[in-house]
Amino acid sequence: MLIAGVDEAGRGPLAGPVFAAAVILDPNRPIEGLADSKKISPKRREHLFDVIQENALAWSIAEASVVEIDELNILQASLLAMKRAVMSLSIMPNHVLVDGNFCPDLPMSSEAMVQGDSKIAAISAASILAKVARDRLMHSFAKKYPNYGFEKHSGYPTVAHITALNTVGICEIHRKTFAPVKAAMLLATTRRSL
Repeated sequence: MLIAGVDEAGRGPLAGPVFAAAVILDPNRPIEGLADSKKISPKRREHLFDVIQENALAWSIAEASVVEIDELNILQASLLAMKRAVMSLSIMPNHVLVDGNFCPDLPMSSEAMVQGDSKIAAISAASILAKVARDRLMHSFAKKYPNYGFEKHSGYPTVAHITALNTVGICEIHRKTFAPVKAAMLLATTRRSL
């Protein structure tokens, strides 16, 4: 039976797309050191990113855009990214294990697992692929939008990011339905009308 692990990265940030990955591990090629991506150093994640891609039976990374996040809401956009990741796998799994409380709408059986990224190797692998892929994109955005420090926080609501939002305003990759972004937009509008 082929089981895919699925996880997302980037539900909490104020900017950038949400990513998801799906991984079917090869039982004959176990990967050492898999764990929840948040508990692994960036250098280790980068190493495992390559190891997973080389050794898994199948893997896929997908995303849902900022526009989709603002239109659907972050949960539905995350589920959409997860569905895209599963459906893009080169081999279709029989069963899907998803980190968290909710499963995307899939044509095969699926099961949500709270803290699955700490318990199931395939979900840990998916969490690493999604996190590294998203961080790489956010680092590239840092060159295009240098005022926000995306290379440091990947769009998460740090003090520096909130300060930049309130002084510089928003850029096109900010999620306009998120409260701190809405507040920055309101602040900009208020300043203009003064």
